[in-house]
Amino acid sequence: MKMKTTQKVAALLAMLVLAAGLLAACGDSTPAVADVAQGGNLIRIYSSLPLTGSDKKQNDTMVNAMRMALEDFTKGTNRINSFTIDYQPLDDSNPALGQWDQQQEAANATRAVNDPDTMVYIGTFNSGAAKIALPITNRAALAMISPANEYSGLTRRAEGITAQGEPDIYYPGGGRNFFRVVTPDDIQAPAAVAYVLNSLKPKNVFVIDDSQLYGKGLADAFTIAVKSSNVAIAGRASITGKEPDYKALVSTIKDKNPEVIYFGGITAQQPGKLLAEIRKAGLKAPFFSGSGIVDDTFLKDAGSAAEGVYATLGGVDESKLPTKGQDFLKRYRAKYGEPEPFTIYAYEAMNVALNGIKVANKKERLDIVRSIGSTKDFDGVLGKWSFDQTGDISITEFKVLQVKDGKWSYVAQTRPNK
Repeated sequence: MKMKTTQKVAALLAMLVLAAGLLAACGDSTPAVADVAQGGNLIRIYSSLPLTGSDKKQNDTMVNAMRMALEDFTKGTNRINSFTIDYQPLDDSNPALGQWDQQQEAANATRAVNDPDTMVYIGTFNSGAAKIALPITNRAALAMISPANEYSGLTRRAEGITAQGEPDIYYPGGGRNFFRVVTPDDIQAPAAVAYVLNSLKPKNVFVIDDSQLYGKGLADAFTIAVKSSNVAIAGRASITGKEPDYKALVSTIKDKNPEVIYFGGITAQQPGKLLAEIRKAGLKAPFFSGSGIVDDTFLKDAGSAAEGVYATLGGVDESKLPTKGQDFLKRYRAKYGEPEPFTIYAYEAMNVALNGIKVANKKERLDIVRSIGSTKDFDGVLGKWSFDQTGDISITEFKVLQVKDGKWSYVAQTRPNK
């Protein structure tokens, strides 16, 4: 019985995609897919994050934060209007890989869309995983909110950064169902360049990416921003995270003698090991990166070589957060211990989801997508912000962090030069 029902739902969703052109032609910014009739007062929210491997600690804190958000928003009742909210965290990682896995992410997204009680899908952590889940959720008109995806091509076209057909290829239903509470790469990279040029003043930089969607996109955006400032690109390289060593790459970097080394990518792709070999070779150029390495695992992998490393992370320093944000972090520490960089974004993402359900006041996917998409002047833990027509957050400020005495420490705020 269960399998037959699932197949019927899947078949109905496939037929409903044919309706996409109708709403799209009317200029509707939400998925042009009719909703599957859904009854009952249970609304389920799934999250999909890597809960094993190098990102486990980071994502465990995000699950904790989402549970806190549900408790706070509903005052411990798990109820919104006449609906009972059920939150279920899913793991999209593969223990053998030590990070997220394409097949597991596809399975998670499929499970969510085939569950008639599911109204929101929170995820993913990795932009490459979002690329897998987005078309699946879009066809089903299921709202997807990411607390971490920064690759620009998921929501908009950016010259020299995004691939052909992006972002439209991720929205086969014809409208938008994806929203994110982090700022995309094509803004983060110029913000990083602004700080690098103003504070480090290099004559050239060497750029490396980790071959994944987020890392390559960030490295491409950084390269473009550097070139526009007339600073030379000393070299460009990619790693896969599977190399036995980085001697050849380190030799190339040493020959180019860059004044700054920039890395676009995530901790799971071995930037810590790469940096350790760079320092062992006697290269002292500042190492700069984005939010993908801001975690304890990178510090452990790099060891003493991590000292002095810079990275950008969206938003403002904790001391500059609104009272709501500071209060959340204080309560989180009291309940769970120290938060990770994306903990607060997970809390915000869940609150946006719950607010969308409350405003829609219907157990209908398309209505909830529209409700979330119309979020304006949201008074959240990150500050007051809105979603634009692409589903991107209006916050464009970044904090610069640096490793000091083995810990990530706040240095300054930065934003793209005008």
